[in-house]
Amino acid sequence: MARAVQSLLFACLFCLLLPPAAADPLAGPKSRAEVRREATALAELGRRLFADPALSASGTLSCASCHDPKRAFGPPNQRAVQLGGSDMRQAGVRAVPSLRYLQVTPSFTEHFFESEDEADESIDNGPSGGLTWDGRADRGAEQARLPLLSPLEMANASPDAVVSKALGRGYGSDLARIFGAALLADRATVFKAILKALEVYEQDRESFYPYSSKYDGYLAGKVALSAQEARGLALFDDPGKGNCAACHVSKRGGDGTPPQFTDYGLIALALPRNAEIPANADPAYHDLGLCGPYRTDLADHPDYCGLFKTPSLRNVALRGSFFHNGVFHDLREAVAFYATRDTDPGRWYPRRADGRIARYDDLPARYWANIDPTAPLDRIQDEAPALNPAEIDDIVAFLRTLTDADMRDAAPVSRAAAGD
Repeated sequence: MARAVQSLLFACLFCLLLPPAAADPLAGPKSRAEVRREATALAELGRRLFADPALSASGTLSCASCHDPKRAFGPPNQRAVQLGGSDMRQAGVRAVPSLRYLQVTPSFTEHFFESEDEADESIDNGPSGGLTWDGRADRGAEQARLPLLSPLEMANASPDAVVSKALGRGYGSDLARIFGAALLADRATVFKAILKALEVYEQDRESFYPYSSKYDGYLAGKVALSAQEARGLALFDDPGKGNCAACHVSKRGGDGTPPQFTDYGLIALALPRNAEIPANADPAYHDLGLCGPYRTDLADHPDYCGLFKTPSLRNVALRGSFFHNGVFHDLREAVAFYATRDTDPGRWYPRRADGRIARYDDLPARYWANIDPTAPLDRIQDEAPALNPAEIDDIVAFLRTLTDADMRDAAPVSRAAAGD
């Protein structure tokens, strides 16, 4: 499947990249084998670009520095946000997501209606889809542009600066072999080709969507879950208990495709404000997700403020920080938050000087109507939570079955990477 995807990406590549005056390198028919070879070459170029720190302003930060291939392309440490910038001292504002299992993410839409796999196709479920925490990129190439140019990440001043670094590293010969030498005459087109190479690499099946977890084996009838894992799955699916599958879909699609463990929706969870993020030292600063400040096209939608993308839970047990602001550093704690956010708010939110709990302290009160009220987030203070401690443990045991086979021996992440 991955090779087919790469071939399709490659086949439509040249009309987007080649300058109008360039000779068409696709003149004449190409066999499927030729297209596959060219797509493979593009993916290999993307792999090398992904791992090359010389493409950053600091010369020390690559895509792989934050999206570690040894950790399912997620962060290599427990930091809430990673460091970058031209001096490698600039802290990000959001936790680094994994790049695995993004290959079928739909384009962003403000109005998503359930598919035929779901119960009611007439219900508008609101914003859905897109890449990044706020869904502002629809394609891998668009997403790849963001860290390359962000002053908090790879910190290149312009696309042309990226091109200069890439050509200085000798990637021009690879680009010429794949696209034709005429490509190099247009630096804006070279930048597009670099982004496309990264996108094609991130469609590689073995690296980015192997579907090799214990749970995949269970769905295929090849392995059995332990008693605790089976209890955890039942609680995960049960609408009256964890209700996790309402957003993190756990069943195969109607066409038999493996579950992605996300419905691609965007919701407001009202997470505690994270003091580890330097930007949060300013009490006037709020990361409002879908309505800004980093996504600007929906700033006039107050009903979108506080909404963030529902990530896939595949390989979630490898993470050292959870949710968009990395506020939790333990998987069990992340699950417990769902169960007790409102039944025991004092556990999660700070207290004001007068002793009152400052619940929902990272979201201005005018946006509280956007907060997700669905089970298990539907209880009130001092009410019994939907999940008891043993049941939380069971769900965590199930979540550990979502780790891919090539990641099962991954070492635990440290609080900070060496050299931080």
